[in-house]
Amino acid sequence: MKIMGLQEATLIDYPGKIACTIFLYGCNFKCGFCHNPGLVLKPKGREYSREEIFEFLKKRKEYLDGICITGGEPLLSLDLEFLSRIKRLGYSIKIDTNGSFPEKLKEIIEGELVDFVSMDIKSHKDNYDKITNSNVDIDKLEKSMKLVSELQNYEFRTTIIEGIHDMEEVKKIAVWLNEIIGKKPKKFCLQGFKTQKKLIDENFEKKKNTSDIFLNELKEEVKNYFEEVEVRV
Repeated sequence: MKIMGLQEATLIDYPGKIACTIFLYGCNFKCGFCHNPGLVLKPKGREYSREEIFEFLKKRKEYLDGICITGGEPLLSLDLEFLSRIKRLGYSIKIDTNGSFPEKLKEIIEGELVDFVSMDIKSHKDNYDKITNSNVDIDKLEKSMKLVSELQNYEFRTTIIEGIHDMEEVKKIAVWLNEIIGKKPKKFCLQGFKTQKKLIDENFEKKKNTSDIFLNELKEEVKNYFEEVEVRV
């Protein structure tokens, strides 16, 4: 488990909490639009030791409510003892995941080591291999969808890229989630793509930011499939 980043405070990454964010290196997907390519392809910057993290958490206990663990794909390497030590300090834990490790996710949930899960839905299942540049086991994604939907606090989220995620695509995602879970999911977040330099695929650096207007149009299209749909820009 390589800890390659620490954001000391965030009001965004963990809904409703003042949190810090821990970034783990490594991912089994190679999405061209990934904003953390240095955490996916090869580590950049310095590596934090576990003890450095715990010393920070002990000092900041008075100011922070929660911890978000993200990546890369954190479940690729996340250590359960690491989570246990965080819980013993009294923090709430949120994990961001692409859903491709349901066995690990189940173990963490059953061990009561996570309080909130945010699962990325990259596309409808028919397009997953193309979007992620990977051979994706859809059965594993669907197992994770079911596990996540049984939690009290969770969300599914899709990064929307105009020209890739149109009305039809997003509606197919909504229908797919409803079919697998067997009911309306609690929350679905539409995240606007924002271009930047040094993405995994330089072609995405030429794409424009997703417009607020388009995100809200998508929200109207799928709002009846979820208890709540949120636009994040």
